[in-house]
Amino acid sequence: MNDTLSAVLKTLNERQYQAVTHNPEIPLQILAGPGSGKTKVLTSRVAYLVQEHKLRPSDICAVTFTNKAASEMRERLNLLIGEEQTKKLRLGTFHALCARFLRQWGKTIGLTDRFTICDADESKKIITNLLKAYDGQLKARRLTLQPGEVLSSISNAKAKGLSSADLFAQAENDIHQIIAELYASYTEALKKMNALDFDDLLVYGVRLYDKEPTLAAWCQHVLVDEFQDTNSMQYRLMLQLAAIHRCVSVVGDPDQSIYGWRAADVGNISAMQKNFTDCKQIMLEHNYRSTGAILGASIAIVSQDTSRIQKALVTDHAQGTKPALLTFAIEQTEANFIAKEIKRLVACSGGMLSWKDFAILLRFNALSRTLEAALQKESIPNRVLAGHKFFERLEIKDILAYLQLIDNPNYVPAFSRAINVPSRSIGEKTIAAVLEAAASREKSPMELLEGIYEGRYPDVKPAVKGKIREFIPLHQQLRTMANEGGAVPDLIRHIITATRYEDHLRKTQPDWDTRWENVQELINYAQQFDQDPEDIVELPSVEGEDGAPETPLRLFLQASMLSTDTESDDDKNKDTNKVVLSTCHAAKGLEWPVVFVPGVEQGIFPFYRNDDVAEERRLLYVACTRAQAFLYVSYCSKRMTAGEIKDRTISDFISKIPADQKKVFDKAAPIVGPKCIEEVAKVLRRDPPDTDIVEKATKEFGSFAPPRENLLDPNANIYKNTIRGPGSHLAFSSSRNTEPATFQPARMAGIASIANPYPTRSSSQPPPPSQSQPQTPHPLMAWASNKPKSASGPKKFRPMPSSSQPPAGATATLSTFQSTSIDSLKAMKNLGATETAGAPDMVALGRGAGTKRLGMGFSAGGYKPPSKRAKQE
Repeated sequence: MNDTLSAVLKTLNERQYQAVTHNPEIPLQILAGPGSGKTKVLTSRVAYLVQEHKLRPSDICAVTFTNKAASEMRERLNLLIGEEQTKKLRLGTFHALCARFLRQWGKTIGLTDRFTICDADESKKIITNLLKAYDGQLKARRLTLQPGEVLSSISNAKAKGLSSADLFAQAENDIHQIIAELYASYTEALKKMNALDFDDLLVYGVRLYDKEPTLAAWCQHVLVDEFQDTNSMQYRLMLQLAAIHRCVSVVGDPDQSIYGWRAADVGNISAMQKNFTDCKQIMLEHNYRSTGAILGASIAIVSQDTSRIQKALVTDHAQGTKPALLTFAIEQTEANFIAKEIKRLVACSGGMLSWKDFAILLRFNALSRTLEAALQKESIPNRVLAGHKFFERLEIKDILAYLQLIDNPNYVPAFSRAINVPSRSIGEKTIAAVLEAAASREKSPMELLEGIYEGRYPDVKPAVKGKIREFIPLHQQLRTMANEGGAVPDLIRHIITATRYEDHLRKTQPDWDTRWENVQELINYAQQFDQDPEDIVELPSVEGEDGAPETPLRLFLQASMLSTDTESDDDKNKDTNKVVLSTCHAAKGLEWPVVFVPGVEQGIFPFYRNDDVAEERRLLYVACTRAQAFLYVSYCSKRMTAGEIKDRTISDFISKIPADQKKVFDKAAPIVGPKCIEEVAKVLRRDPPDTDIVEKATKEFGSFAPPRENLLDPNANIYKNTIRGPGSHLAFSSSRNTEPATFQPARMAGIASIANPYPTRSSSQPPPPSQSQPQTPHPLMAWASNKPKSASGPKKFRPMPSSSQPPAGATATLSTFQSTSIDSLKAMKNLGATETAGAPDMVALGRGAGTKRLGMGFSAGGYKPPSKRAKQE
């Protein structure tokens, strides 16, 4: 055992050490809670098997669920056992490993090593074309069927090991029968193109070992990460790899099983114990990520599932600040609070917390719109996690299409894309005619075009011979370069030069310069691959059908197609200082000092379209356990859905927390004083800020806070425009010591008013009103015009800026609102105030014509709606 591994073993806690050093001949399940160091344990166990038990790295199979996880494991193992040993490991995702096995032994089940991996976008296009044949049938039966729905059903069937015949036998209605027929047609289409989709990699991998089980004799130990997320085919593959030596170690957490909609089966944990009766189970319950208060609230949520495997979470960190459970009137209020609370925490921490330390975790992406608007309004930089993937961008797919076509001339999606990029005036009808003619001659589309170009085959209609006079010679040159082992960067440079691709982008894309930079980044990626391909993809030690080694191009294409979790430009820049917006699913495995989970309401948590309530509860648990120091959970009493504002209720996952655990949440935003910041610094292993820095930061923060108030004072009111007094109470109690408060609607300029999210403890502060108390109405000053209605309809009038005088002929109208919030919204519109796209803001009411902001998204001018984020293919 080397010194590095020995040093690591000394840092392990008792259970981690047991897991790492467990007898490799006895199957092992490691149930690891969030933040319990499972990656450290898994990599240490691999190193221990190599150094202490003398297993050859090439006899070990370590399976991860993402390329990112595989890269992290590889980096750690480089330090533990050295780069040379690490390279020999069979380490990667299930899909990457199956691609490797099929390149090597695919001929055993009738595959050629030249198969192309078809990505999800191309699969969807194939389904779309196949679905056209059913248009009449669907219309006659008044049915609708979307390509995505078909592809999802096929994917789930493959994940369960079901064929198209199995799906047809299980069909319960016409839609199911059509999907089964499309499944069969889709399979045949892929076969003709010599292509496999992502699910096929697993299907054919299992088929390979079913036919030739001795091919798994090399595997003396298989380790699987995120075992709770395995589906039926992945579990079968694990069993096949372990069939001979029966040496298995898996790491997972049933409390974090959140991918049932992708056919993941948490039941594989119990199934493994049946398949391996001597299986040992070790629980890792020591959390190194979060404060005790955050863990307490998270366990209170997930422990409501009485069927779960009981395990606890403990931590050495301080108890810390209680998670905040906040109620808001509508989503704009919620978004405003989150944006300003982020600013408050940055200021009160003296910059120890920066923008990138904050995450807003959503049940689904559609909830981000209001939040993005609020963040933009406060000038807070933000990014959407797991945005558009690099290899899914238009310009990257254009170049890859040329490369795919060189490697596999039968691959129709690549042909259909490359043939007309840049435009050669070859339309869909012409492409269809080429494909039909190629099929009738049993040729690939490229073989047919080469024959037409050289005069060996007659042209098709509309004619293409004159349009491909540059395309065919280019393709032939590239094919020769690739077959001779040409470097991929050289192939790409040849493509973009010969096609004048930069000019094509300049003419067709408004953001051409950014896209051109992405093309340059693709060359960088190819250059890195050319220098050390094993750093990017597991290389199959295999010869091609003709006995020649695999070409660099084929290996490069495999690497790019399997980079399903390659980060976008923002994501790969780890130094990007921006607040993260993410779905809860995409946040799994990540952590942030501060986490907000908005929209914790019935219909969202649990999501109304997911019947698996237990999985939805686990998803909320996953979201909460991403937080290290501060956690905010919030919900709204009203939320706009499909254009209508509807009443909402708090999620049962929160409301049904047992009575003895109710106090795990606080009903107010946290007090952030010096002691709190010191505790947070310890949790994050950072140096606490100097007092002078904190004072300076809080003064700058005072741009929307009374300059005379100290923000470290728990009684401080950070909102300059906050109104204190009757009728202005926020939706939660002003005292930390009360029972959960009932909602008190704000009688102000609309339902968006936040009064005091940091309730004062001053005894002189008027108490919050109760439902039985009369509400004191707040006046709203607005200018209304006396001008008659125009022919085009009633005139909309904009409240005047503070520096303006009433327009000629205008009268000052004083209006009071004592009705419900929705009525207030209607009343403001009746006044003729102009609605803006900005998130609602707290306003100083009753201050006459000087008022600039009127709340509820109404503004006196100067504020422009946030522009929509540009979408890139």
